[in-house]
Amino acid sequence: MPRLVPVLAGLAMVMPPLWPAASLADPATGQSPEATWIGQELRLPRPAVAAAPETPQTEPAPGETAPARPSAPPWSGTVELYGFAPLRTIGTTTIRGLEAEVDQDLGEILDILRFAASARGSIEKDRVGLQADLWYTSLGDSAGRLVGPRQLFTTTADVGQTLGIYDFALRYRFGERESALGKPGTYSVIPYAGIRLIDGRLNLAATLDGPFGRTLLEPTRNFQRTWVQPLVGTQATVFLSPRLRAFARGDIAGFGLGGQQDLSGNAQVGLGYAIGDNTDLNVSWRYMGLKWNNGDQEANGFSVNMNGLEVGVKFFFGGAPRGPAVAASPDTAPVVAP
Repeated sequence: MPRLVPVLAGLAMVMPPLWPAASLADPATGQSPEATWIGQELRLPRPAVAAAPETPQTEPAPGETAPARPSAPPWSGTVELYGFAPLRTIGTTTIRGLEAEVDQDLGEILDILRFAASARGSIEKDRVGLQADLWYTSLGDSAGRLVGPRQLFTTTADVGQTLGIYDFALRYRFGERESALGKPGTYSVIPYAGIRLIDGRLNLAATLDGPFGRTLLEPTRNFQRTWVQPLVGTQATVFLSPRLRAFARGDIAGFGLGGQQDLSGNAQVGLGYAIGDNTDLNVSWRYMGLKWNNGDQEANGFSVNMNGLEVGVKFFFGGAPRGPAVAASPDTAPVVAP
């Protein structure tokens, strides 16, 4: 008993410094934090940082249908403003039996050009549509070679011409809708059928040098005719890259129904490049031919064959809607766990 008192007194002196460590011990592991003595820095555990939970993808509930994706509008259209510059024009003008031949290059045509205007366009619902091509030119008098009956006389003549060609057709599209931008390999083929309205106004004036050195004065002769031709044709396009496409067009009209000779046609091939989301710059080679004659003894008629460059700006309306923009999600702020 006397020895027990000193032992208990020693334990009483040691236990007080150990109580704080025991009170801060981790109940799960029984280990104390790093420093617990008086006069030493007390470091507590850092709060846990919880990552923001990922937003789950919204899926339709059972029995519900997924929201429909936006579809292309049913209506679409195009408008093209173009200019046709024939590098060479060969033609004839025949008025009451007198025929004048003309062979002109682009420079000669520009010298006598009074006015020119041209445009084409289309409107379409789903795959069926209408299209039009309007072309008008007015030329002043130009020098030509006048050839009389049986080649009895030949001399120069002044020939003037005003010509309007207006196409209207019903069309049906195979392939993708026309657009300025597209995936490589995307194509469209559009056959069409309709009418071609032709309005021609001609004048011819000449001074004839006849046989035996005689000079025959020939008064000015004028001729005007407006008629309609049946028309069939096809146009096609294919994308070579997202902005570059190749296109071609061909048509024929008349088929000899409006006179002894009645035929017209076009052939065209070129490239188009998108200079905007809905705008194309087109460059192509084009041939256009027209021939009409009534076949009378004192015949009236004319013919023209032109080939050269065509340059146009084409605008597209409607088409497939753009995909929704994908926005980057903002950085997730840390969330402090309670």
